Amino acid sequence: MGSMATWIIGDIHGCFETLERLLDRIQFDRHRDRVIQVGDLVNKGPMSLEVLRWAMGLGDRFQMVLGNHEIHLLARAAGFRRRKEDTLDGVLDAPDRDVLVSWLQDQPLVLKAEKTIIVHAGFMPSWSLDQGEALAGQCERALQDGKIGELYERRKIVWSEGLENLDRIAAALSVMTRIRTILPNGRPLFGYWGPVEEVPDAAKPWFEGSSIPAPGSTVVFGHWATLGIFHTPGVICLDSGCVYGGSLSAFRIEDGKIEQVPASE
Repeated sequence: MGSMATWIIGDIHGCFETLERLLDRIQFDRHRDRVIQVGDLVNKGPMSLEVLRWAMGLGDRFQMVLGNHEIHLLARAAGFRRRKEDTLDGVLDAPDRDVLVSWLQDQPLVLKAEKTIIVHAGFMPSWSLDQGEALAGQCERALQDGKIGELYERRKIVWSEGLENLDRIAAALSVMTRIRTILPNGRPLFGYWGPVEEVPDAAKPWFEGSSIPAPGSTVVFGHWATLGIFHTPGVICLDSGCVYGGSLSAFRIEDGKIEQVPASE
């Protein structure tokens, strides 16, 4: 029997078959090992319901941070979001839907595992880790209090320090689940999802100039599929575009090992 491993897994997006192959590859033992997932468990791929049931079924061997597609699912479940193009009807029509949605609503936006910080998308470069964690806590409480509709209505509010109350919480939620790049004026540039070499308007990746990837600690995030597996000191992106025909990736905290399997969906 091997020693316990903690694996951080990138954006799964309902690709359950690929997930099962990755778990085989890393020899995941649900009685010994732990999984932390960077968000976007669901949507786009074909088996969101199976992925959610798997995650919830692992109990305390599983942790995750919420991604923008979980926020979308919570908004749809509460009746605040039109279907648009998603693949979530299977979850919303399931007999255990309320249990799954309630479980999801209780998940955090930021996690710490030893010297590793996990967030779905990123942070404002101006935030300290204490500020990021405090804002994450406020977002979590708002979601648990059933305020998804009020947050969803404010989804176009862009972060600035002067915001207050739910406007501030909604803007922080957008940052942590959607940010990739920052404009020179310090505002997030939402909507750009291309490669880092082609970032427009003199924008920069959010982690350039951020104090949160501090010496001795690492921020692990997903959300930026065109960035792929990306390493720079203090920062790792684990979204290798599984749902777009790329691969699904896992990072072992104990020794930094990365494993991948090609998408099979």
